[in-house]
Amino acid sequence: MMQARVKSVILYTGLLAGMILSMFPFYWLIVMATRTTSDIYRFPPQLWFGSHFWSNVTRVLQQIDFAGAFFNTLFVASSVTLLVLFFDSLAGFAFAKFDFPGKKALFIILLATMMVPSQLSLVPSFVMMAAFGWVGTFKALIIPGMVNAFGIFWIRQYAEESIPKELLDAGRMDGCSFFRLYWNVALPILRPAFAFLGAFTFIGAWNDYLWPLIVLTDERKFTLQIALSQLNGIYNTDYAMVIAGTLLAVLPLIILFLFISRQFISDLAAGAVKD
Repeated sequence: MMQARVKSVILYTGLLAGMILSMFPFYWLIVMATRTTSDIYRFPPQLWFGSHFWSNVTRVLQQIDFAGAFFNTLFVASSVTLLVLFFDSLAGFAFAKFDFPGKKALFIILLATMMVPSQLSLVPSFVMMAAFGWVGTFKALIIPGMVNAFGIFWIRQYAEESIPKELLDAGRMDGCSFFRLYWNVALPILRPAFAFLGAFTFIGAWNDYLWPLIVLTDERKFTLQIALSQLNGIYNTDYAMVIAGTLLAVLPLIILFLFISRQFISDLAAGAVKD
């Protein structure tokens, strides 16, 4: 009994230490956003909140069009996420539960594309966007990202384990088409997988910097990451202002994570009860 208690204490102590270490960078971000640039360089470091947060935020709003960049990023990230959820789930469901010619070969090719560094596709992608006349438009950010190999792989693995074959057979006997099976049978079961894939895709699109930097040419269409990069000066940088802008950009992701995590846990619990 005593040995079990000691193990529990060690386990929870380790979990608490890991939680503190993982949360410290975000705490440090908040602290530095309330300080001045000189405070950031001070030693020993200032570990408590300062009183300059609103002045730092005011300078951010004066330097860049934060609201415009915010809504641009929200539009792009939301569009990419919705398209990825739809197309990746369709493909993943088909790979998991249907047989068709070339299925194994196509899936192997799909997995192979995940091993290619994304930087290698920048030049060909830009050439294609230029040929389509999409350079400088949101189409160049949304259309190339509306399907990804990881999402198809993730949905395929989840669907293969969670969707019973008997349920699909019963749907076919009732005359359900492929899309009706997908919409009425697969989607309700795939909700936890959607929660993870949606959060993963949205965060990736929200934080994307390199591709928007290459393809966007109009300042009115800059995403948040490109707009924040304009806060860096040529000769000196007000890091307190930059960190305050970064904190403003991170807050929507924190809210999204809190919402998605609750939805994810509730869906898993509901699935466990049904099983």
